[in-house]
Amino acid sequence: MPIITLTTDFGLKDHFVGAIKGTIYKELEDARIVDISHQVNPFHIQECAYLLKNAYKAFPDGSIHIVGVDSEKTVENTHIAVLVDKHYFITADNGVISLITEEISPEKVVEINLPDSLKSSFPVLDVFVQVACHLARGGTLEVVGKPFSRLKNFKEYAPRISNQGNSIVGSVIYIDNYGNLITNIHRNLFEAYRKGRKYTVEARNKKLSEIHEKYSDIVNFELEPGQRRGPGDLMALFNSSGYVELAIYKSNMNTVGGAATLLGMDYRDTVIINFT
Repeated sequence: MPIITLTTDFGLKDHFVGAIKGTIYKELEDARIVDISHQVNPFHIQECAYLLKNAYKAFPDGSIHIVGVDSEKTVENTHIAVLVDKHYFITADNGVISLITEEISPEKVVEINLPDSLKSSFPVLDVFVQVACHLARGGTLEVVGKPFSRLKNFKEYAPRISNQGNSIVGSVIYIDNYGNLITNIHRNLFEAYRKGRKYTVEARNKKLSEIHEKYSDIVNFELEPGQRRGPGDLMALFNSSGYVELAIYKSNMNTVGGAATLLGMDYRDTVIINFT
């Protein structure tokens, strides 16, 4: 039985997530359901895409991903099911697929056509779950809809090269649970322009001269504890997805805050790498 994942902006206070899971189990008693996230900021397509893009590849081929963000069907936001990279995505055509598949072309896309789907105020439950269960049983996309070729194209802001190749101007694309700022500057782009040069990472009025490989790299364990950099200090690193991230070492959003709050930065704010 293929895994069915859930990514929504429903939160956990209300009944929505429980109702979705209950309906799946009613249809498929031996279903395997995995939550990717239910804390996507409401209607935040870019945030949803970042989470899915970095999570779906960890699942087996044939997994089915229900995407419950901005899912209401309208004349401009139809429902689609997509086969891409050997994974199925069931979502609205709101641009999320174009952000997930920037480097991979979908193998098959259909516009979902189920009876009374336009009348549903809870399409994730009434439409997406039906399609997911159909696919989990071994059904085909052709049964749930007709071929669709007008995928909405939603391009994420790409880093800009300036200053005759001496600067990369990027922006924040995601803020995680620790308040860490994830930028759209990937390691591959950084290395392509670095060419062995020194550099500074600049955000607001802060400058960092090193990008670490992991969080604890900020600590020089050869020094006495009172002389070390450590908890509460700002750092840059390449995160597990290969993007430049700004973090406060061992931050806690409920006490001292994270990089986002301490730097006063938000989604789309600018981060610059200057090479010298």
